[in-house]
Amino acid sequence: MCAALVAPQCMSASGHDDSTQEKKINPKEIIFEHLGDGYGWEVPFSHDLRIPLPVIVRDYEGKWHCFSSRRIQHGEEYDGFKLGGKDSKWHNKIVGERPVNVDGKTVMEEYRPWDLSITKNVLALFISVIIVMWMILKVASWYRKAGYKAPRKFTGAIEALIEFVYRGVVKPTLGEKAPRFAPYLLTVFFFILVMNLLGLIVIFPGGANLTGNIAVTLVLSLITFLIVNIFGTKHYWKDIFWPDVPLWLKFPIPIMPIIEIFGVFTKPAALTVRLFANMMGGHIIVIVLTLLIFILAVLGPMVTGMATFVSVIFSIFMLLIDVLVSFIQAYVFTMLSTLFISLSQEEGHKSEEHEHGGELKIEKSK
Repeated sequence: MCAALVAPQCMSASGHDDSTQEKKINPKEIIFEHLGDGYGWEVPFSHDLRIPLPVIVRDYEGKWHCFSSRRIQHGEEYDGFKLGGKDSKWHNKIVGERPVNVDGKTVMEEYRPWDLSITKNVLALFISVIIVMWMILKVASWYRKAGYKAPRKFTGAIEALIEFVYRGVVKPTLGEKAPRFAPYLLTVFFFILVMNLLGLIVIFPGGANLTGNIAVTLVLSLITFLIVNIFGTKHYWKDIFWPDVPLWLKFPIPIMPIIEIFGVFTKPAALTVRLFANMMGGHIIVIVLTLLIFILAVLGPMVTGMATFVSVIFSIFMLLIDVLVSFIQAYVFTMLSTLFISLSQEEGHKSEEHEHGGELKIEKSK
């Protein structure tokens, strides 16, 4: 489905003669443009048209500016702001100019303003949140109206997914503490699943590569990190700073405590990179397969026809695989988050030993 976004740009380049085609098609630029964020939403089958989004920036004087991204889409400058060019260190980001004093002379310097714009990724996050809320509230509304009667169709599918995650992952791992953490774990599962699936759809409201953006996956991992460490038990923290290992591994050189503290931060890092790399990789493969059609066009119509057939077949196959991967990655993130939370909820064996010791004393006194 990424082909609809990649093809127009390549077609505009391939419209020239073969001697300039290699200069016009830049695979790296195309890949990062379609996988990155933007101030407009691409329209399928047209590289020049974009759905404008609101731009909200604060300049160096403290004044706020709000305007449509349509005004700066094609390199134009509006209200003192424009998109950074290829030579700018803020490429494709909104920049402005401000006067600075250099050797007694006033020169204009490019700077990055405070940017609170509703970009494509920000709007896609809002859309994903609305869809998840609608899905869950639809199930809740059914049970309020129909009692314990089993739902059907789309509502039944959502309810089956909730049961699958809760009964298959959350409840067996967390036990009696499952109701406490299930709302977060189920929310993060559906949130990631919706973001993954929307990223595979080429038309609005799809097309935003949210889980292929490491900032999004990092925030989700940090939420799990905070839950693990804020609600961690005393036994959890005792095992980190004073683990049950031989004394020489803890004192005078705290080898094991350092390893345990390091492990506290590697867990969210693993969650971040796992989700980001898998989803980003799937999108890159589809785009590269599409680009092969236009890169090999210089070799003649026969090679182009064969490359087109192979690329389309493999692109469709990879998109079908990505649908499965979208579910698997949401499931794996939820499962690992559940496991990390479960490890932080261990109470130790002191209470059990105390109870067993009390029972032995009672039997002896009898």
